[in-house]
Amino acid sequence: MFFKKKESAYDWLIVGLGNPGLQYEKTRHNAGFMVIDALAEKYGVGFPKRKYDALIGECKIGDNRIMLVKPQTFMNLSGKAVTAICSFYKIPYDKVIVMFDDVSLDVGKIRVRRKGSDGGHNGIKDIIELSGTSDIPRIKIGVGKKPNAEYDLKDWVLGKFSKEDLDNFQKATEIGVKAAEEIVKRGIDSAMNRYN
Repeated sequence: MFFKKKESAYDWLIVGLGNPGLQYEKTRHNAGFMVIDALAEKYGVGFPKRKYDALIGECKIGDNRIMLVKPQTFMNLSGKAVTAICSFYKIPYDKVIVMFDDVSLDVGKIRVRRKGSDGGHNGIKDIIELSGTSDIPRIKIGVGKKPNAEYDLKDWVLGKFSKEDLDNFQKATEIGVKAAEEIVKRGIDSAMNRYN
């Protein structure tokens, strides 16, 4: 009797995007790091390994074996880590969930998407370019719009949350964790219906 060998040891790869370093902690651009840290904390795991230019941890969500990833390449080169990990561990891109900041969403809101363009976000743009596909599930985490049209976008996303916004962002963190769990356990349609 022959058994079909499973392609990958992992059922899902969950990636939080951000910039490494103390100066970037709690900045809007590190929303992905903040949500994946909350997910790791919930499941009692850290990021003990550093491989493929990323911090890597593991957990189980339901019966699913999950790899948690925080690329350390800086935001604009996030695809380097993600594609290297997917290639080595044979994880298909439709089993990758990318979590990242979105300036078009109010603070505290999230949006689950099955696929899509980069929307002007350099982290997901690099992942799409290097992977060759935009069919990658994602959770966008609202960090709020620039205060005015003249405000530099880079300064905005690299700025820290105000006290009020940080309180609202905590709600988005909790919802982002639940949305990731929902995708893994019951599929992306269920997550979109419940959290969009």
